[in-house]
Amino acid sequence: MDPKVSIIMGSISDLPIMEKAAKFLDAMEIPFEMNALSAHRTPAEVEAFARGAKGRGIEVIIAGAGMAAALPGVIAAMTPVPVIGVPISSTLDGRDALYAIVQMPPGIPVATVAIDGGMNAGILATQIVALGDRDLAERYEEYRSTLAEKIVKVNGQLAEVRYKYKTN
Repeated sequence: MDPKVSIIMGSISDLPIMEKAAKFLDAMEIPFEMNALSAHRTPAEVEAFARGAKGRGIEVIIAGAGMAAALPGVIAAMTPVPVIGVPISSTLDGRDALYAIVQMPPGIPVATVAIDGGMNAGILATQIVALGDRDLAERYEEYRSTLAEKIVKVNGQLAEVRYKYKTN
């Protein structure tokens, strides 16, 4: 099984956020790989990874980073493969990472999800891969329908909540 999505993180401490993407991809039956790379500590490895990603069949890269958060942008600068950046909260409540990832120069885009938004990164990667995979698109649509069902269920539960002046 060859990976279609690559999940990259700066260190093992990022795993609790990035595994949310992994769990979603796993549920959608998308082959993926996970690796640790650092734009600052392993720049040669980052370059080799980024330049080789398309040739290995990688369709989307999810890159999580905190603090200076250079990893997603550095990868995006060296590959035509779409990169999704996940700003990870470590210092400044993750705002520093968010700004570093979202403020890319023209021509080098990085799609950016919310701070600690690993699950949304997995969902966005799924949407991208599903553009060329009808079966995956159907699995994704099925997942989307469950979101509406959850809200209907919540409204049923809220109907049972009683207050003196509640009208519904």
